[in-house]
Amino acid sequence: MDIPWLEIAGLTAAALSAVAAAGSWKSARTSNATAVTVARIEQDRWHADLLPKFQISIERAEGDRATLSVRLVGPLPLCHLDEIRIAIVSSDDMSRVAQLAGSPSQEELDAQVWGPLLFTRGADGADANGQTVSPFSLEVGTGRPFSIERTRPPHWQEGEDTDRRWRDQWANMPMRLVLTCKREGFKTWTVPCEVEVPESARVRWLG
Repeated sequence: MDIPWLEIAGLTAAALSAVAAAGSWKSARTSNATAVTVARIEQDRWHADLLPKFQISIERAEGDRATLSVRLVGPLPLCHLDEIRIAIVSSDDMSRVAQLAGSPSQEELDAQVWGPLLFTRGADGADANGQTVSPFSLEVGTGRPFSIERTRPPHWQEGEDTDRRWRDQWANMPMRLVLTCKREGFKTWTVPCEVEVPESARVRWLG
């Protein structure tokens, strides 16, 4: 029986072509996946390099009020932020959860600023609890002042020395903030910070 060498050769060539095509497709797919991974790594690195840097301080205490100075100081390639949101968080890192019947509700606990200072209600778009202010934008090298004031003990704490005990509790504690920053084309940055309360302000508020 004659062996159809030509047909065998044709089938072999076709099979080899198919294998080569599959190999090329797999290689292209791998290259594309690698390119996507590299691009993502580079984007994440660029995002980290542009982490906003703030200079935040408490200035000019007058009675129970003072000024919180917030300046965007870098990095220079960031240029600007489209939106900055500031929120005051608990100064003692404690989680407060309503547990007992008759105790403050979770809503009341969440509404209380557990720290030495809050945003002055009615100023700078501050919310009713003094925990946040209206969103704002900044260019690198510029800043904004915000009115702040001493916190008061919650209404469920009673006693003649309630105010003194409350002030003593926060006398040496910082004002803790979280800044959420946005710029078009980038993922959101979250920047936590602690702001020391100047000794002069503490003395005036405790006096």
